[in-house]
Amino acid sequence: MSVKITYFVHGTTTDNEQHIATGWNQGKLSELGIEQAKKLADLVNEKKFDVVFCSDLKRAVDTANLAFGNSKIIPDERLRECNYGKLNGASGDEVYAFPCIEKAFPSGESYPDVEKRIVDFVEMLKKDYEGKHVAVLAHKAPQLAFDVVLKGKTWQQAVDEDWRHTKSWQPGWAYEVN
Repeated sequence: MSVKITYFVHGTTTDNEQHIATGWNQGKLSELGIEQAKKLADLVNEKKFDVVFCSDLKRAVDTANLAFGNSKIIPDERLRECNYGKLNGASGDEVYAFPCIEKAFPSGESYPDVEKRIVDFVEMLKKDYEGKHVAVLAHKAPQLAFDVVLKGKTWQQAVDEDWRHTKSWQPGWAYEVN
């Protein structure tokens, strides 16, 4: 048996609109982000999830509540964005230029640190949710970590092939845990 995962990202935040990298700061959905979450609710209305996990950061919790309000929603800190440390809330240009694959942000994490959190989360899914369909709603770095952990990509491949570069958003990405 396996666990099916459909991965969703939180709606646009006021920080996103100002090109600020929120990191472990809570963040707030913008009007566009609220609209996106409500539209996501319509897009996934007919899908059946046994449980919805989301990052415990406000922007993800708010999106989950708007999109999956009638489902069991479990916030999980392992699904948080990468901790940019001293750069939480800094400009996106400054944060995204940092070589986070090779080293941790000052007083923060590296992408491989996020991978460790996701490996732990996936192990929990294997143990507790075999045969289930799980929704996960979180952020960029955890999604890239899912690509590394479950699709066998290198970190550089995951970053280079990220849908954010190609502007190819979709209403959920499929993963499977065997």
